[in-house]
Amino acid sequence: MMLTGFHNDAEFGNVDSSENESVPFKGTILRTKPGYVSSTMGSVVFLNQSVRESDFREIWLATHERIIDWLLYERSSIICLQEFWVANEEFVHMHEERLGAAGYDTFKLARTNNRGDGLLTAIQKEYFRVLNYKELLFNDFGDRVAQLLHVQAVVPYSQNQNDSVEQETLIVNTHLLFPHDSSLSIMRLHQVYKILKYLETYQRENKLNEIPVILCGDWNGSKRGHVYKFLRSQGFVSSYDIAHEYTDSDADAHKWVSHRNHRGNICGVDFIWLRNPNKLRKPLKISWAEAVFGIIKYQLQRVLLAENDAFASLNADNNGNHITYSAFCKALGQVNLTGLSHGLSFQQTKDLWVRADIDGNGVLDHEEFKRIWNSTLSEHMEEDCCLEDSNEGIEKEAIGYAVKNAILFPREVEKGIWPENYSLSDHARLTAVFSPIRLWCSQKSL
Repeated sequence: MMLTGFHNDAEFGNVDSSENESVPFKGTILRTKPGYVSSTMGSVVFLNQSVRESDFREIWLATHERIIDWLLYERSSIICLQEFWVANEEFVHMHEERLGAAGYDTFKLARTNNRGDGLLTAIQKEYFRVLNYKELLFNDFGDRVAQLLHVQAVVPYSQNQNDSVEQETLIVNTHLLFPHDSSLSIMRLHQVYKILKYLETYQRENKLNEIPVILCGDWNGSKRGHVYKFLRSQGFVSSYDIAHEYTDSDADAHKWVSHRNHRGNICGVDFIWLRNPNKLRKPLKISWAEAVFGIIKYQLQRVLLAENDAFASLNADNNGNHITYSAFCKALGQVNLTGLSHGLSFQQTKDLWVRADIDGNGVLDHEEFKRIWNSTLSEHMEEDCCLEDSNEGIEKEAIGYAVKNAILFPREVEKGIWPENYSLSDHARLTAVFSPIRLWCSQKSL
């Protein structure tokens, strides 16, 4: 679940709006699903893992009444729920009625093929108006979906009475496929690619280059995963990590957790991603190719192949001088990246080969292979455009967000510990506070 809104709670007392006249926005991610029963209302209920909470109306009703109570107490301006029980009319009505009475417009979207669950996004009308709402159906192996909402702040951003700017934001709510095995890594990456491509098209068609984007939900992957690295290459930052000054290093990869999954593992998978309009990024197709090559490298390393060993193995039939397209395809099949319904398509494989074969001579030499191995298909590195205090390269003003704070609850998860007495969900709630800021960025077409 993700919530974004205005906030005056004492827990966020260190957040103020002294930088400008706008009140900070707050956002939260939390999972609230009617899944397996472990405990409820503080009393432990021991059940067989084949028995679901959804089988017991009294239990799920009490649990989700408490969750809605918390949502209304938080009074966030944007709420995004995943694994929302769309198949249960009473469950849906309970949320829509109580959220509607509190001033929210709600939008729900079921997963395809009658999976029973889906997404719900609620917008607090006091703070945001919805300019457009779009639904993205992946129509893939996992029947996943995403919601896109184009919203505008009711009160324009202003630093003084004579200077106000309409503040618009794109919000995405989604829930990626769980990585049951490594062969699904391409599918998960492709789900993110579809979201980013849809965003890119929507921004271009509506001339929305200078607008912040917030992606929220359960990404079913940690900071060490390919999805995380793919989003970072596209200019997104994790709001929680920014707030706590954590880096992308391995040392900071497991500082916090947000989920105890069905296998009993604890991991950090819930993110509120922010991309400001002043953030330069690699072309999407380049990022996609580098991310896929990163998966190929990972799969080869799993069988203990270093760079030189991998190159030698792939060109074993060519006297060690180059890799042919057929050898490339054979290797992808051997690591389960092709030949499956959820693997790379023929066209995707061909596109990867074209990008890897830089000189276009039909084979990969060792230097070309090194570029794949090191994910350096493009020398275009992620960097910021000019900010307010710079006089160089300024073309257009835009409004973005600064991450003011972020908190995970229960608080033990911030230390990488999952508390056994937490009964509301198998996901922690993640709350992030955003404050509008004025930015300068180069005007460019997407």
